[in-house]
Amino acid sequence: MRSTTARGCLAAAALIALVSGARAGPMGFDGSQMAMGDFGPNWREAWVNHAYTPRDAIGIGGLFMRSDDERMTRDVAELTYTRLMARWNLPHAQANAWLVVGAGGIRGNDYAGTRTLLAPGIQLDYETTRVYVAAFGRLYRAEGIRHDYAAVRAGFSFYEAAYEETQPWLIVEARHMRGLSERVEITPMLRLIDKGYFVEAGLNTEKQARFNFMYIF
Repeated sequence: MRSTTARGCLAAAALIALVSGARAGPMGFDGSQMAMGDFGPNWREAWVNHAYTPRDAIGIGGLFMRSDDERMTRDVAELTYTRLMARWNLPHAQANAWLVVGAGGIRGNDYAGTRTLLAPGIQLDYETTRVYVAAFGRLYRAEGIRHDYAAVRAGFSFYEAAYEETQPWLIVEARHMRGLSERVEITPMLRLIDKGYFVEAGLNTEKQARFNFMYIF
């Protein structure tokens, strides 16, 4: 009986963590701030946003992109709006659909000045206490620029953990940036989740290091 109760409490705690957005979503709970970073040789991104309702957040961020041959670069500064379009609370799982829209400026080393950028995107994700899958798509569009970004992720946790405990995951991501890369970058990463943050680190198939973090406060 105690074992059943303990499992029930553990599942409830894990679902609370999912609902709070502390695991995979691009925004946190109502009134919270989220900081995020994604760092590698050809892609460096950092932003922070504020959730002013349970479904809406505004933020600011910066992005550096570089081509595989290291000849072409892009620097982006943008304001972002994030919207939780749909959420499905399932038995011991959750699925979400997110809209992210960015607007700002983009600079490149192959043209002069700053061009106005629009960057709409969508994220779909599904997660249990042991399995995680997600798909991302975002269009970076400015005059003469069409950088379309796509990524898919899948992973699993090594064991179940209570909300107060650190939980390790293995995540594999495949991503591609149109106009800057001719190959699909595949990166296996170790993810550590602890309450309102996670960190990820790994090496892609080109033996390039990558580090990500997310923190809700």
